[in-house]
Amino acid sequence: MGLYVETRIRTDLETLWDHTRKPGRQQRWDLRFTEISPLSGTGDGPERFRYATRVLPFLVVAGTGVSAGERHRAGGDRVSALRFSSPDPLSLLAEGSGYWRFVPTEDGVRFLTGYDYRPRWGRFGRIVDRLLLRPLMGWATAWSFDRLRLWCERGITPARSRDRWLLELAARVLLVAAPLTATALPPGLPPLLAVPLTVLGLAAAVLVPPSSRAPAARRCLRTPPATAREPRLLATLAPPGAEDHRPTAPEDRS
Repeated sequence: MGLYVETRIRTDLETLWDHTRKPGRQQRWDLRFTEISPLSGTGDGPERFRYATRVLPFLVVAGTGVSAGERHRAGGDRVSALRFSSPDPLSLLAEGSGYWRFVPTEDGVRFLTGYDYRPRWGRFGRIVDRLLLRPLMGWATAWSFDRLRLWCERGITPARSRDRWLLELAARVLLVAAPLTATALPPGLPPLLAVPLTVLGLAAAVLVPPSSRAPAARRCLRTPPATAREPRLLATLAPPGAEDHRPTAPEDRS
């Protein structure tokens, strides 16, 4: 898969499953989605959904998807897979697919995802994706996973952890901007003093560890292990809007 993110969460498997598989909960912690609405499907079969993402204050792009989960597997782990697409010409993401794995450990759950997508807009879209969107999607996924971890482990709601992250971000920006701003205000900070203070502020903004109560993408693993692979469940899902007449694949024990 093109993007990979992994974290470890000290919680039970059922709690994590509910927080990720229920649309009303996922949209609370997942920065990539503004809204997720079920369209059809119940139980353990494929479930179709609509998603929307606010890209800018005045721009919302939407699409549809289909997902399925395996709760009872021989190894004790669980898998969730999905396919999605957007007909919106303003959406750089044309279609894609991915999966989640839930692997129980001694102290919680190893939670990981792999996914990829096809950008639209031709060569221009591929360049924008490689330079901007793909790094941003990787960061947003990792940041969201850590936000979910704080919710499951410490009971910090997604809204509260977001506010703490914004406050911390503002403090880091202030460390850099304050010396530069002070030079323009009377009586003014001497330029020779402003430069080293700005450098020190920049170093502090970059090097000071994030708060333990605010999400941070850096806490997640973003390099897949050599053994990472898609679950066979993903091959059983038809693209959104298509009827799936393919037989169900045998249980994936890997």
